[in-house]
Amino acid sequence: MDISTCTNPRAAPPAAERILVIRLGAVGDVVRTLPAAATLRAAYPHAELAWLVEPASASVLAGQPWLDDVIVFPRGALRAALRGGRLVTLGREAARFVRRLRARRFDLVLDFHAILKSGVLARLSGAPRRVSYARPFAREGAALFATEHARLAPPRQSRFDRNEALVRYLGIEAPLPEHPLAVPEPALARVSQALGAGPAPVVIHPGTSDATPYKRWTPRGYGAVARALAADGVPCLVTSGPAASDREMAAAVLREAAGAARPAPPTPTLLDLAALFAHARLYLGADSGPMHVAALVGTPVVQLLGPTDPVENAPYPCTASRSVRVQVACNPCKRGCDAATCMRAIPENAVLAAVRSLLAGGAGRGAQTSGLVDCARPRPAAQGEERPA
Repeated sequence: MDISTCTNPRAAPPAAERILVIRLGAVGDVVRTLPAAATLRAAYPHAELAWLVEPASASVLAGQPWLDDVIVFPRGALRAALRGGRLVTLGREAARFVRRLRARRFDLVLDFHAILKSGVLARLSGAPRRVSYARPFAREGAALFATEHARLAPPRQSRFDRNEALVRYLGIEAPLPEHPLAVPEPALARVSQALGAGPAPVVIHPGTSDATPYKRWTPRGYGAVARALAADGVPCLVTSGPAASDREMAAAVLREAAGAARPAPPTPTLLDLAALFAHARLYLGADSGPMHVAALVGTPVVQLLGPTDPVENAPYPCTASRSVRVQVACNPCKRGCDAATCMRAIPENAVLAAVRSLLAGGAGRGAQTSGLVDCARPRPAAQGEERPA
């Protein structure tokens, strides 16, 4: 990304010895903050750099060598105390966490999350300089807790651009890393041994979180693509998350593949999953956290989009990718729906064409190519035409 979307950058980075990054939430949101946060290490090579995150995404951060510390927000313990009506326990746990946070004596906080909770946590850190977004990117009153605000334009932009802009506000000009998600060698070795000899596979990740089933493409579609790739001599693996619905989706895809794909080896941690993607020739799946993990380790991705915004949720631009979607009357939308018309309408031939395009083009790590396969309706014969994003 050569042009920052921040419209009010500082002339030079401020002095800082102890820096805290705040990005709570889901895996996809956390890993999409990695490229911007990694530039902080380049700009502040001798500073202490810590990240405040919720438990679900802590493991992927723990493997990043440029981070000095990962501070886990005790969301589960606080929520359990609140739901159980144990207000004394809630207050005690919250006070203990705040004391530990303030003891770190951070002098600069970057709040990438920019919601009420993250804004309050930034203020409670005691840091005198707290940087976040101006509205509308800061929500729920989060801007009130920041001492400095990055103004961004345009209002609709990718999460990667938005995160980069917060760092550019500080006056940092360091380039974004090509592959910002480091995978430890032990994880790579474990996955390599589990895969055994043979050509690098295409990894199909058909599931999404339980909260977003409307982002899933059909098992029949994935199965058809796997069968076509098998005929091309390309092996396929199918992965799943820990949720029962994810495992059921993976099993349905394997049935539809009729032997053209096999289950991926177990990946008990996010870093193990990242290691699997690092060994893959290509990733195929819906808009999800694992898709962004694959892109950030440098594996080319084919992203299947339905209700989510193709601009805001575009894959990492330093990795080769294709995004496939069908424009219907109601997408993109914020909530999704049970009908999931926009996902079911994605044609198999368009997905297969996108996969073959990346495979045939030799799109490996560092390839600067991306695109949006926007399948027009209702002209089935013309579906799959490709145009630049």
